Amino acid sequence: MAASCRVVTSISDIPTGIPVHLELASMTNRELMSSIVHQVFPAVTSLGLNEQELLFLTQSASGPHSSLSSWNGVPDVGMVSDILFWILKEHGRSKSRASDLTRIHFHTLVYHILATVDGHWANQLAAVAAGARVAGTQACATETIDTSRVSLRAPQEFMTSHSEAGSRIVLNPNKPVVEWHREGISFYFTPVLVCKDPIRTVGLGDAISAEGLFYSEVHSHY
Repeated sequence: MAASCRVVTSISDIPTGIPVHLELASMTNRELMSSIVHQVFPAVTSLGLNEQELLFLTQSASGPHSSLSSWNGVPDVGMVSDILFWILKEHGRSKSRASDLTRIHFHTLVYHILATVDGHWANQLAAVAAGARVAGTQACATETIDTSRVSLRAPQEFMTSHSEAGSRIVLNPNKPVVEWHREGISFYFTPVLVCKDPIRTVGLGDAISAEGLFYSEVHSHY
């Protein structure tokens, strides 16, 4: 049976009960970003974004680490985790807030993090790993990971938070996907095998988020 499609012009046109994923894009208007955070985030189920978009978001909405002008090289995992936690705690679903947002897929060059509100998503370890895998294969234009064409550049150890007493995590090469929890929110971290000489990078963020969603299971609260 062929799948049916429906073109919509706004989120309000989407039928009730349909999970919605929003993939952010680069922008420079802080007022627009702030309005998206307060007006659009509660209407979407899942969010995808990179390090530039995450930093601009927290600067625009006065979130954690908003005084940071730019990332100093690889984005600090603890800082990223703090901002993701704040987004879901302040703008995600809770017993006291009518928001649909329960999942964020953060992707930067050398690692990815999936953050979810507990009780709404399953299979996220596989989902974050799948997104990292497609980052390597699409960038190198290969069907599978070619170990001779990729390198591991993710931090070998990191703190899970800088806003509170986080844990120090040391990556285990035999179990590279790491999971931790904080006040009803779960985090799933994976390093990325980075393509040394990338061929296809256009649309890579969309491909990462799409692959992660393909492997995700959303619980039927909708």
